[in-house]
Amino acid sequence: MVRYKVTLTKEEHEECRDVLSKGKHSSQRYRNACVLINTDEGPYGQKLSNEQIAQVLQINPKTVERVKQRFVEEGFDECMDRKPYPRKGPKKADGDFEAHLIALSCSEAPEGYARWSLRMLADKMVELEYTDSISHETVRQVLKKTKSNRGGSKVG
Repeated sequence: MVRYKVTLTKEEHEECRDVLSKGKHSSQRYRNACVLINTDEGPYGQKLSNEQIAQVLQINPKTVERVKQRFVEEGFDECMDRKPYPRKGPKKADGDFEAHLIALSCSEAPEGYARWSLRMLADKMVELEYTDSISHETVRQVLKKTKSNRGGSKVG
């Protein structure tokens, strides 16, 4: 197993101390500052074992090791901030799609139905070739974002 050595500069050590002593910070930033201060092998820190840190913070020792690894590989700022998670694919609902969906949801419901269901809207959008596939959940989120009413009997 690779062991990562954390050596903080004076500025980094002071920034970690500031996170711990004042201000509002996310729990992840606070936890990472605790881990970095307690694993610092430089002149400004006293090194504790991963197990000791994990026990005090009530986290897994693997988490301590991952914070140290991220500090060594990516740097101090990236280690302190939340890691951005990439989107899995392109955004399905753009402005044009949303406009067509809202127009469709405000139109007359299909024959035999009192109003549009989310699944019917999703199927109709695919049928009209505004998108290749869309889930009813995406339709719900778009309509909720726009505060659109799907044509209930008591509109207004």
